[in-house]
Parts: sequence; structure tokens; C-alpha cells
Amino acid sequence: MPPSPSASSSSSPSSPSSPSPPPLVLDIDGTLTRPEGWGIDPRIFDPLREWDAPVILATGKAFPYPIALCHFIGIPELVVAENGGVVYTGEDAFFTADRDAPQTVAEQYRAAGYDLGWGDGDTINRWRETEIAVSRDQPLDPLEAFAADAELEVIDTGYAYHVKDAAPNKGDGVEVIAEHVGIDLADCVAVGDSINDVSTFEVVGRSFAVSNADDEARAAADEVLDAAHADGTLSVLERVR
Repeated sequence: MPPSPSASSSSSPSSPSSPSPPPLVLDIDGTLTRPEGWGIDPRIFDPLREWDAPVILATGKAFPYPIALCHFIGIPELVVAENGGVVYTGEDAFFTADRDAPQTVAEQYRAAGYDLGWGDGDTINRWRETEIAVSRDQPLDPLEAFAADAELEVIDTGYAYHVKDAAPNKGDGVEVIAEHVGIDLADCVAVGDSINDVSTFEVVGRSFAVSNADDEARAAADEVLDAAHADGTLSVLERVR
């Protein structure tokens, strides 16, 4: 008697399954941006929306910005914002610092005759929860002096000076998300461009610095890419998919 269709199907060799891509941890500014460095490069939208693994956005931007970017891309909201000051796991938000001390530094900076550099609207800081950002065209030395008096640090991300609590960082935030979502950090691939990405590079399995990265990020990454900004990130996605 010929085998039944079910028996025939079960005895056939199964097709090899395609390996799953790794989870991603991606910076935004300098990493997902256009070649000139400002504005998200739209070429990253489809690859990230179609990525069959978690994608964490880890940035120095204020909390609402990466959340909005997740919405526009169409991916789950897994976000480390404000250099680790805010962590969102898709369900819960964790605030690892408060804005009071950085705000006091900003007020002292203004009182000394300086300016944060963003104009009256200041959408850069309006929705920040845990730090203050100052334009890089403003004087750094007095800002660092006021921050040191408050036992805070100033990080130059290449896009702004961030006045923040020294304890939180992106890597710690990524670890929080990994624990809540069930990601093995050893499987993760990270791409970044700045000193604030070093802590991320230290906790993931494989890290890449785009060619426009600063010296600290280049030294910490497993590999420095030939391409800059989104071109570099897209090259990584193609390689590790």
C-alpha cells in the first residue's frame, strides 16, 4: 500500500531553516542619520521594520524622540534614552536619575551669562527627564566647572554637551531591557558613533563603530566600519542578517 500523504510528508527531509538575525542595539544620531549627519536616513526604515529579532534604540536624545522613531519605523518600543537616564522595556519605564541637579547647573550657567544654545522653544530639553543638553557652540569650560561642583559629568556626544548623573549609562539600560525581554546580550550586535556608546559596546557580543565615530567609540568597538552614518549601519545589517 502506498504511504499516506501524512506519512510521506513526515518521511521527507525537512528544509533547513534560515538562521535568525541577532538582536540589535542601535544609536541614533551619527548612526541612523543621513551622510551629512542630521535627519534620519529613510533607508533604515524597511530593514529595521522587517528585522526578525528585537531592536533596541539607545540614544542620548530625550525620551519621546526614540519612542516616536519606533512608532514611525513600526517596531516595538525598546528604548534607552538620555544616555541611560530613561529605560523603556515596552511595558515599564525606569528613571535612573532625576533632572534636578542638571537643571540647577543649567540655571547657574545662564546666570553666569551663557546660554544653552537652543533658543526660547528649546525642544532639545523640553521633554528631558534626567539630564540637560547644551549646544556644542557654547563654552564648555564653565559648564564643566558648574557640573563638577554638582558632582555631575558632561559628555560630549558630538551633537551636544550632556550634563548628567555619572552613574547611568546606555549599557546599563540595555542590560535592563535584555533582562525584561529575554535577550541574550552575547547574541546582540551594536552600532554606534560616540563615547556614550562605549558602555553599550562593553555589554554586547559584537560591536561596530561607523567611520564617523569619535576616538573613544572606535577604540571600544570590535570593528570600525569603512562607511559613515546610516551607510555603515546598513552595511552591518546586510552582513549579520
